[in-house]
Parts: sequence; structure tokens; C-alpha cells
Amino acid sequence: MTRQTLIDLRSFLDLLQHENELLVVDEEVDPHLEIAEIHRRVIARGGPALLFTKVRNSRFPVTTNLFGTARRLELAFGKRPQNFVKGIVDLAESIMPLTFAKIWQKRELLMDGLKIGLKTSSSGPILQNCQSPPRLSSLPLLTSWHSDAGPFVTLPLVYTEHPDGRGHNLGMYRIQRFDDETTGIHWQIHKGGGYHYFEAEKSNRSLPLTLYIGGPPALILSAIAPLPEDIPELILTSLLLGEKLRMTRDPLGGHDLVSHAEFAIKGMVPPHIRRPEGPFGDHYGYNSLEHDYPVFQISHIYHRDNAIYPATVVGRPKQEDFFIGDYLQELLSPLFPLVMKGVRELKTFGETGFHCLAAARVSDRYPREAFACGLRILGEGQLSLTKFLLITDGDIDITDFSKLWPHILERVQWDQDLFVFANVSQDTLDYTGPSVNKGSKAMLMGLGQEKRRDLPRSFTGTLPPDCTKPKVFLPGTMVVEGVPYAANPKLATRIAECADLCDWPCILLVDNTDNATCSMQEFLWTFFTRFEPAADIHGSSITVARFHVGLRPPVVFDCRMKPWYTDVLEVDAATKSLVDGKISRILPHQWR
Repeated sequence: MTRQTLIDLRSFLDLLQHENELLVVDEEVDPHLEIAEIHRRVIARGGPALLFTKVRNSRFPVTTNLFGTARRLELAFGKRPQNFVKGIVDLAESIMPLTFAKIWQKRELLMDGLKIGLKTSSSGPILQNCQSPPRLSSLPLLTSWHSDAGPFVTLPLVYTEHPDGRGHNLGMYRIQRFDDETTGIHWQIHKGGGYHYFEAEKSNRSLPLTLYIGGPPALILSAIAPLPEDIPELILTSLLLGEKLRMTRDPLGGHDLVSHAEFAIKGMVPPHIRRPEGPFGDHYGYNSLEHDYPVFQISHIYHRDNAIYPATVVGRPKQEDFFIGDYLQELLSPLFPLVMKGVRELKTFGETGFHCLAAARVSDRYPREAFACGLRILGEGQLSLTKFLLITDGDIDITDFSKLWPHILERVQWDQDLFVFANVSQDTLDYTGPSVNKGSKAMLMGLGQEKRRDLPRSFTGTLPPDCTKPKVFLPGTMVVEGVPYAANPKLATRIAECADLCDWPCILLVDNTDNATCSMQEFLWTFFTRFEPAADIHGSSITVARFHVGLRPPVVFDCRMKPWYTDVLEVDAATKSLVDGKISRILPHQWR
């Protein structure tokens, strides 16, 4: 059967409805807190996409949870993009020396490649309506958490072009509505749109910006994809579509428009203007704070007839971005060995917000080749934001942390296999460091076929004062509950010095053992989002050899909440009560 090309959002919604993957909600709902809480309850139960047809104070319906399961991503994209990427890698590895026979053998792949690109015309659905002056308040922007600073575009597709004509960027950068004509633009470090603005601001120029909302599923996925800086996202959109992306000229000038987007909001980001943006509930599961960011000044808004507003909810994992991230890794993983020689497999863990933990299976054919592979990863695009990187050369499933972590602990040499890089940049959303954007990274290697030690699996000793409730969660890893950090900041050091714990390679110090060990999801989230490598890793003693700092076990990770950390995201009582009172009219029992 020929697969339908999903050229816009509504064709995807039609497919989801046909596949019983869409729940239409006709009860009136409020974009202020209420839609987000309904969404969170549904996604927590693996429920369907949602289409809210009656949205308070807006004539535009809202759809959420479009990609909240692996099956819906399969429906959106199928296997054709993965097969094409794998074919490209195979071609790159086998085509030389070039012969006619090899070209003919790959003719189908080459024909598919000719379908990739842009196709521009003077008309398209996006031009059906134009708001000038713009009225951003007419769009049903969500407020997801009671602590948020206001309404945000939560699926923003931000398009910019290099001011000197060197390519474009489509990224997902947070957009906070200030009023009908201005928003914040949360350009983080290490992101393409931020580079474009940096170059424009250097020469005192405004940067044109087009904010898309909605469009083909491929457009949304491309904005999230962690592509190398010089690879154009609209070409990835075309690849995912399986045909050329349709573009439309803007009669008012400026960027061409994606023809089948639901909304296109156009304007400028002037140089040297900053305005407080945030706070906002982020994808790490915490409340990111207010900081100064550039300002997007809107000139006009295009939208289709009967436009549908897509949104998502950002918060504590697992949310929609978890499933999108897994799909993107499956799609792009065949490229890793081409881009980073020696890296055989790479995994970033959505349970930790992706940037907090990554693992790689690498080659180690000569002494410390594995270390060189790790440096390649930490120097590659958005992977450079990785806080903690695990490296192994073993034939093990690195996607399964319950197997990978003990494998590492059985082989690690703590005096030479832990590398902590202090005084480096850290993800803007990670507040474990000493100040915003600043912190540290670490690489931990467990190499070799033969293990160096057997891991303990039970504990019968005595803990130091101020800590209780020891629990072995994984072989060689014990979780211990301690008093709050403010009451005893040095407790992790005291634990590392405890004689009864000398056989344990790894100990986690947490605020609540039960919460941290109730599932692998909670273990990973508590472990890797609550420590900073340069400040919170402790050993029984420190060694320094040839300028390398090593540790002697036990190695203690202090994963307690620190006084300067931001708050964990929680639903406020008023919103919970409001949704509780009407949820039976909105959702079938299995999705409440």
C-alpha cells in the first residue's frame, strides 16, 4: 500500500483519527493551566493525541500529545527515512572506487535523493489570512505551570537565516508572549539561531525571524533534531516527507514561507535589546529562572483558514520530547560513525532530559583511543552540552542502563578512568553549576573484556551519622538517604571516608531513598539531574598523578537538592482540583 504523504498538520490528525489515536474533546477548556494538566494525565498513561475544539478566549482549536508514543511517530514517518539514512551511510562507505556497477546498484537511493529539496511558488494555504497589526493574544498559547511567567509557544519552529547568507536554521527556542506584538526569544548557547543573532548584533543589524506554529510533522521534528550547524533543517524536512518541501513567497517580503504551516509569525529581533524572560517549567523537570533574552518584534501574522494550534507540555520526564528524542536517535545514529570516527553507538537518556547523561560504545584499538572518542562526542554540536558521558568498548546494550552501569563499575579504574572538566559551559537549563551556563562535565570509562572486580549486592554495615535507609538499587550501587544539604554540606565526604563502605564502587546520597529507587526512571532522573561533577563527586581520598586527579572508592555522588537549585515542578492544588472536577466529562476512564 502506498504511504500517504503528510504535507500538513491536519492530514496527520486525519490519520491519527483513522487509527484510533486521536481523542476529540468538545468540552470547553482553558489554555491557562487546564489543557496542560489534562495533557499530563493522558501522556502519563500512554494515551492518545488530543484535539480540543472549544478553547476559551480563542477561535482556534488546540491539539497536543501528537508524538507521545512510539506508535504515533511510526505513523508520522514510517521506516523510509531510517532506510534512506542507512543507505546513505552504506553508499559513503562502499562507493569508492567509483564504478558504473556501484552507481547502478544504488540507483533507487539516488533517485530518492533527487526528491529532496524545496519547491517555491507564489501561492499557498499559509497566505489565506493575514493579521496586520498582529494580535498574538488571539492565539491560544498555553500556560503549563502555575509558576510560569505567562503564556508560551511550546512547539515554536523558529526560522532564521545567517545575516551574511551562509545558510538557515530551524530550531525550537522558547517563545514567551509579552503582548500582541512582542515576545521573548530564548536563544540558548550552542544553538544555530543564537549564532545568527550573534553575527547580526555584531554589525548592529536586526535579524529577520519567522516563527512557524504547526505544519507537516516533518517540520516539527526537523526543528528539534540536533543536526550539525551546517546541515539545513528544511532539507531534513524534505527527507522526512519523501518529497520536496513546498514553500510560498511572502507578498510583504522577507523569508519565503512553508506553504502548509498553520501559522507564520514574522518580524525582527533588534540588536542590543534584552528583556526578562521566564520563569518556565523546563524539560529537566525543574523551574528555570528569569533571565534576560532578546526580544522578537512581530510585524504580521499569517494563518490558514480554520487553523489548528499545536502545542506540547514541557516538564518532568517522560514527556513528548522523550519519544521524539528516541526516534531522532534511531534516525541519526547510523551517521555517528561517519561524523565521529571510532564511535560505534551513542545514546542520550531522555529520562534525564537528554543532556545530563549520554553513553557511547567506542573502539579502543590503541591505548586511550576510547578517550579520544569521548572528546569527539563532547565536541560535537549539541552533544557538547552533555554533562556526564559513559564510555565502554564492550559488546553490551548501552541503551539499557541496568546492564551498562554495572558493566562500567566492574571495569572502571577510579584513579585514571574518571575525567572531570571544570570551568566549562553547561546547559542553560541545568542549575547545578555555580552560575547560569557555567559548570563542569565528566567522562567515566569502563573498558576491557575482563572485569576487574565483583560488585557487592547487599549491605550489612553501619552508616555514618545523618544518613539512613541504605538500599542496593543496582549491583555495586547503593542509595543512601541523608539530611538536607544545608544541614550537613560535608555529608558526602563523611560517607566516602566510612570504613564499612570501602567495598562499594558507587554510592548515591539522596534526599529520599524511596522516591529515588521506585523505578529506573526516577533513579536516573534523581541521579543525573541533581549533581555537578566538579562539586558533587567525592572519594575516600584523592590522588594526583601526572596532573590527573583520581579517586579511591567508594565514590559518592551527592544528589541532594542544593539551596541554589530551582524548584521541582509540581501541579498546583487549584489546577488539580479544577481538572478533577471535570475530568470525567473529558476523558474516558483509562486515560484519567
